[in-house]
Amino acid sequence: MSHAESTSTESRPDPVRVVIVDDEELVRMALRLVIDGEPDLTVVGEAADGNAALTVVAEQRPDVVLMDVRMPGRDGLETTRELLARPAPPRVLMLTTFDSDDLVLGALRAGALGFVLKDTPPARILDAVRTVADGNPVLSPAATARVIAAATGPDSAHTRDRHRAAARERLSSLTERERETARAIADGLGNPQIAERLHISVATVKAHTGSLFAKLAVENRVQIALLIRDAED
Repeated sequence: MSHAESTSTESRPDPVRVVIVDDEELVRMALRLVIDGEPDLTVVGEAADGNAALTVVAEQRPDVVLMDVRMPGRDGLETTRELLARPAPPRVLMLTTFDSDDLVLGALRAGALGFVLKDTPPARILDAVRTVADGNPVLSPAATARVIAAATGPDSAHTRDRHRAAARERLSSLTERERETARAIADGLGNPQIAERLHISVATVKAHTGSLFAKLAVENRVQIALLIRDAED
């Protein structure tokens, strides 16, 4: 499945294959019951820690991994980075609580497509899995606000400086039009809206977006948005 372009749920021929990674057995059980109750979703594996997750994902090749952030040993952030560095990686949707904002922000930079809180209603978790399977980001509004607050707080000034310098270095290779496209993506615009803003065709927007993926070595639009925000922070 292409990272740049998504496939609609209606046209997807097979159920979305999901692996659940969480160190709490009851959480895994509850998620499996909810997900396997849907005709378009199926759980193909579970793991209680990061090391087991790497093995299960390699064996099952799921479309989506529901990844707990905090686990003993190899945590969800490290596991996500390793998974997304592999060829044809799965989509990663982080499972988090309010006290793990810093790890979630790191996971988004690493390429995870989003995160949901563990107390999110089951129907919304199912929607999030489908959305991520289609290559689109899922950012819980309440948790997003806390992540941004954590990232811009007074204790993170040195970290922000490092991210700013690194982001500006990566963005320096872009053409002016590519930078404008990246800015529009960071503003949350879809391809038609970007085309209207920049007075170009949707096909041209897609071409610029493809160039952004290649030049910036990113997997999704969330990473582009984070780079823009880091550079301007």
